[in-house]
Amino acid sequence: MGDAKQSGPARALKLAGALAVVAALVALFVALPEPGESPNVALAPAVAIRDVRVFDGERVIARANVVVRDGRIVAVGADVGIPAGVAVVDGRGHTLLPGLIDSHVHAWGGALQDALNFGVTTVLDMFGDPATLRELKPAREAFAPVQHADLFGAGFLATVAGGHGTQFGLKVPTLTGPGDADAWVAARIADGSDYVKLVYEPKGPNGLGPPFPSIDAPTMAAVVQAAHARGKLAVAHISRLGPAREALAAGVDGLVHVQADVPPDETMLTLAAERRAFVIPTLAVNASITGGRTRFELAADPRIAPFLSPEQRETLTADWPDRVSVFRAGVPAQSVRALRAAGVEILAGSDAPNLGTAQGASMHEELALLVDAGLTPVEALAAATSRPARRFALPDRGRIVPGARADLVLVDGDPTVDIRATRAIVSIWKNGARLERRRYPASP
Repeated sequence: MGDAKQSGPARALKLAGALAVVAALVALFVALPEPGESPNVALAPAVAIRDVRVFDGERVIARANVVVRDGRIVAVGADVGIPAGVAVVDGRGHTLLPGLIDSHVHAWGGALQDALNFGVTTVLDMFGDPATLRELKPAREAFAPVQHADLFGAGFLATVAGGHGTQFGLKVPTLTGPGDADAWVAARIADGSDYVKLVYEPKGPNGLGPPFPSIDAPTMAAVVQAAHARGKLAVAHISRLGPAREALAAGVDGLVHVQADVPPDETMLTLAAERRAFVIPTLAVNASITGGRTRFELAADPRIAPFLSPEQRETLTADWPDRVSVFRAGVPAQSVRALRAAGVEILAGSDAPNLGTAQGASMHEELALLVDAGLTPVEALAAATSRPARRFALPDRGRIVPGARADLVLVDGDPTVDIRATRAIVSIWKNGARLERRRYPASP
């Protein structure tokens, strides 16, 4: 998450970097799939899932047949016939979900393979090397079978020299003031960024705040304006109520964290609702920072444990060496509850691979935490499927409807009633091709 506020959290970020950035950067170019593996590969054979409960991204269909051909969904419904010669999967007792979309990750190393292994078929990267985005764009546009989640991302984030985002080893282009914004945003789009992310963490009126500098309010507003002028979303990293209000007032389309110091006040709720902003709370990483134990429950869950790599298990069960003073246990959940009541749209994002999270796996914790914070299971599932697809303009994802990309997850049970049923994965399809999930026999 990188929301360090004091010297102790700064040390936590260095440790997080050691676990999730430095080693991963070494492995980056060998771990990422080849971008040319997709376009000229044969499409997956047709398949039909029969007599299955369907959550189509917005609503529940009690029983349906779903037919997939050439990487797309071609038919959905109780009366849909099964074509002759098509492989058939018995869906009785199961629920078919759209492939999950994690709306906040940092996709270093083998992140995309790890994500897909847990049914996360698309990730939205909130800070990374734009070269990776350019490299993988051909794969996400194609329909051939792949062994990794698709990647959309912000590339470099808007920050200042020495600000958050400059500490991870990448040479990040920074801003000095509002006059830099237009050229900076144009450069990000030329780099291949799908949307623009900025970091807004100014010190408060009392002089308290993070131990790193931040862009100021005029620069933030200029970045937002420049992004919108080019038809791009602008999203903001914040951790406190004051900066959250200011970012919304500046016109950001969404907050990629929920504030963790105090619950939202009426000003913030009104701004977010009136401006139709969305919020990605990243409750899983907030819980790990404040000593929450749900990640240990996740790591021990027999539906999750066999599929965690040793590296995933290490980050998921790692403790932050110091507590971040601004983060108060329970406040993020209170904030989500208030935002939902105000009609603000919530999207699901894990912020993996920060300490206390694991790519793919932590989305299942995030969904449970969203339900614990007041969302219904159906709302939580929408927060990981149709909502991010709509907000980030991914029209062929997040739904089980004819014409959509056949990114699908079949789970045992009914997660529209018990959200933790998302962990009981039976099958995963990416572009209509069934995934052979990776297991790790040495896992506890």
